[in-house]
Amino acid sequence: MSEIEKDKIILELQQRVNKLEGKNEEGIPTYSFSKIKTEELKSVVDIKENLIDDTIFDKWFNNKITIATKKKNFLKRLIKKNIKLINIYDEEDLKVNFIVPLILNIDFFLLTDDIRSFYHEPLRYKTDKFIFNGKADFILSKGLKKAEKPYFFIQEFKKGFVTSNPEPQLLAELISAIELNNETSMKGAYIIGATWSFVILEKLGKDKYQYFVSRGFNCTNIEDLKGIYKNLTFIKNEVIEISKKEKNNG
Repeated sequence: MSEIEKDKIILELQQRVNKLEGKNEEGIPTYSFSKIKTEELKSVVDIKENLIDDTIFDKWFNNKITIATKKKNFLKRLIKKNIKLINIYDEEDLKVNFIVPLILNIDFFLLTDDIRSFYHEPLRYKTDKFIFNGKADFILSKGLKKAEKPYFFIQEFKKGFVTSNPEPQLLAELISAIELNNETSMKGAYIIGATWSFVILEKLGKDKYQYFVSRGFNCTNIEDLKGIYKNLTFIKNEVIEISKKEKNNG
């Protein structure tokens, strides 16, 4: 056997090993958004939850948004229709029966502002040390034909009692969005069954981040659901203002 043939066999074996270990052909670890675990995330970036600052959500949650009677009735009907099944819905049932109707009612399709929501959108962030790759469940982004500049993420339309943890999955998406768009912070939310948790991620330095997780909002409780509705509406209004500033500065 020639040296060239030996090198070829060694290369093929190395590629197979890399694939089994979740690495690409260059030997760089690749992590899927839908599968990444907390310990894996912390092995490639310096990230820590801030458990001290409980004022970070004040501006977001203490908004002055009011909900019209028609919208309140919609929220009550949404609870009544889904309350008995929401914690046993699979991912698609939860999405179609509860999440999507809520999002459509808020209406993130902002044609004149060149902004809309994207579902199952491909996202990839590569460094010389790791790759984050996969499809985000929901992105509110600039762009109508493709997601050009993400503003807000929602991850894991999953039923309760799941074995995977959506928190590191969302954080990996937020990190990717921050780095790909040269931002310093990004907002998002993750959902498990009836519980919504809102998240703010901040970049502190190269591969260094801190994040904040809100209290859980139980969407089968009308007051909590009103809070979720107002929090998402706040994001919509905030994104519109950001878009206007970018146009004026452009």
